[in-house]
Amino acid sequence: MERLDIETKLAAARTRLIVDKPFLGALVLRLPLVMADPAWCQTTATDARQFYYNPDYIQQLTLAETQFILAHEALHCALSHFARREHRIKHRWDLACDYAINPLLINDGLTAPPGTLYEKTYDGMTAEEIYPYIKDNENDQTLDLHVYDRPEEQSSKPNDRPPPPPPPEPKNPSTAGQNPQSQADDSSGGAPQPPPLDHDERENLSVQWQQRLAGAAQQAQQAGKLSGDLARLVDFLLQPKLPWRMLLARYMSVMARDDYSYTRPSSRRGDPAVFPSMRSSQLEVVVVIDTSGSIAAMEMQEFITEIDAIKGQMRARIILHACDAVLAADGPWSYEPWEEFSLPRDFKGGGGTDFRPVFHWAAGLDRAPDLLIYFTDAQGQFPATAAYFPVLWLVKGKTPVPWGQRIQLN
Repeated sequence: MERLDIETKLAAARTRLIVDKPFLGALVLRLPLVMADPAWCQTTATDARQFYYNPDYIQQLTLAETQFILAHEALHCALSHFARREHRIKHRWDLACDYAINPLLINDGLTAPPGTLYEKTYDGMTAEEIYPYIKDNENDQTLDLHVYDRPEEQSSKPNDRPPPPPPPEPKNPSTAGQNPQSQADDSSGGAPQPPPLDHDERENLSVQWQQRLAGAAQQAQQAGKLSGDLARLVDFLLQPKLPWRMLLARYMSVMARDDYSYTRPSSRRGDPAVFPSMRSSQLEVVVVIDTSGSIAAMEMQEFITEIDAIKGQMRARIILHACDAVLAADGPWSYEPWEEFSLPRDFKGGGGTDFRPVFHWAAGLDRAPDLLIYFTDAQGQFPATAAYFPVLWLVKGKTPVPWGQRIQLN
């Protein structure tokens, strides 16, 4: 196939996306199409700036598969996968990103090329949620290359990133016997591998792609062509991204803020003026753990440890309770400010989730809590009306809450 035909094929696939999938099409339009040197790019690649392709690989794809690979690279950029890896091993992170993207595209009706990574159990999960399930010795390979990182930025282990997969065998019989040297000549002159993103480029591109994501979603929603899965993902990604530990500490610190007292001092002081003095009061915090089975024991321990660390910075008495569909029979458990806050026993998951018993119990306490923190996936029966005391939902997953302050755990 002539190079001009390859470019026409890419342009046709992009146009079809714009018409049929305006959200994905608008994102794909933001990536200039660049033919790459096949010495480094055997399929396709992105550096969050451009879409790189091997013309021999594009030649073997159908038009529908070409749409998929264009949208795949655009979503890597729009979801800022290039800026979210942090300390994670590059190969495992690359796999997690592909496992997160591909179900979205398949569920949206696009046709995946051969070799596409797909696992049904990862459907609806983010790359951060998938990453812990990827084994260190994972032999799977991504279909494309993510060239916003360099190998030297990976873990020191030499085999973290296996070589990219070779392009599929030609589907066109007329090219099967073509001289390999002539094929290489046809593809020569492609772009060299781009340099990796530095810190400033990552930050700037992340902001740009977030703006593009919001704009593309708005256009698609107005056209009535944004799928439910993609709409939920956009809402999730456009939420503030402060770490949950920071948000939790900030919220508890505000609740425990010291106040001033204007109580008249002793007359023996000699000074008739009344100056404000700092007065501290003890904070009463109720902590509830959802034990319905959706929260792992390790996650419970991490949450409890974080509460204990924050408690050490303020005078806070903790009352712990556990609930699935009913309250734990041997609860609640109380911890004074000077006592270590820890799990009193192992909690075995089971049953559904009902939040109403907790708030019925809390309403009957001698003293209303200054703050109630509920650690849950938010999938259960809520009380019909909001509590009269502050409630902080620390949520694992994407389920919304009808009232109270919600903090995203993962």
